Amino acid sequence: MNIRFNIFLVIGLGLACHSLAKEKPKKTYDVEPEIIPCEEPPRKMSCIPGGPFIRGSDDGPQNTRPSAIVFVQTFYMDQFEVTVAEYKDCVAKGLCNPAGPRYLDFDRPNQPITGVSWFDAVKYCSAMGKHLPTEAEWEKAARGEDGALYPWGNEEITCERAVFMDAKGRSCGVKKRRGSHPEKGRPLEVGSRPPGFYGLFDMVGNVWEWVYDWYSPSYGACGAECEGIDPKGPCGGAEKCPSHKLKVVRGGSWYWPKEYNTSIYRRPHNPYNYPEFHHFGFRCAASVEEARRLKEREEK
Repeated sequence: MNIRFNIFLVIGLGLACHSLAKEKPKKTYDVEPEIIPCEEPPRKMSCIPGGPFIRGSDDGPQNTRPSAIVFVQTFYMDQFEVTVAEYKDCVAKGLCNPAGPRYLDFDRPNQPITGVSWFDAVKYCSAMGKHLPTEAEWEKAARGEDGALYPWGNEEITCERAVFMDAKGRSCGVKKRRGSHPEKGRPLEVGSRPPGFYGLFDMVGNVWEWVYDWYSPSYGACGAECEGIDPKGPCGGAEKCPSHKLKVVRGGSWYWPKEYNTSIYRRPHNPYNYPEFHHFGFRCAASVEEARRLKEREEK
């Protein structure tokens, strides 16, 4: 009797484990390109080695599904979000659109620039000899190759790791020192928390970051344009994309709780940042060719 019970128990546990096991994400390309080796990165940038990575999630928000293996070629990413001082300098040189925060205490030189549109972000990155990262580039940089939920792995988010809304309040309890509603908090100066994968800071929390792609309601709805090698999203990232009106911000922010502050969460928004104005920021990326030109410029 006990032997039969034990046999059924083992079989039952085996079936339960099998049902809980996740299917391996689908590989979405046939032939893997030759990976371009990392070179010495431009100042304040990190190399993100080329290769496959797990994009999306099978148990996250609906718009992150399904998970799949895509390939992103080697590129470089800013280690920090673009700061107020950096953006204002670009405006002063006549290379960028005047833009910025509308709240007091959001204008410290080393805070991330906020209150910019998608167009402002694209223009800044172009002026710097870089580009606004695609959504695939951003996600690879934010979660590594194996589909981690956060830039540091899968350990729970805390205020020691990221700037978000926890039990102490928005921005981990740091209040605005100027203006009304101090309890709404503010973005902290860039790099206030330890770096994550590839030496990048604040990939989760602090401010939402614009990415290049048009928004799709899920990776499944996007289909082949969100799969394969170096995907650029709907319409291949074309300037105009019929039936697509929104762009994407990633990474969460100081204002929102942990559910929004992951490496997979996707938020759509009007690229003009109007009429509903939000305090989004960004960082830039560079292709291998762009990075080489930046290095040549630095060495002159």
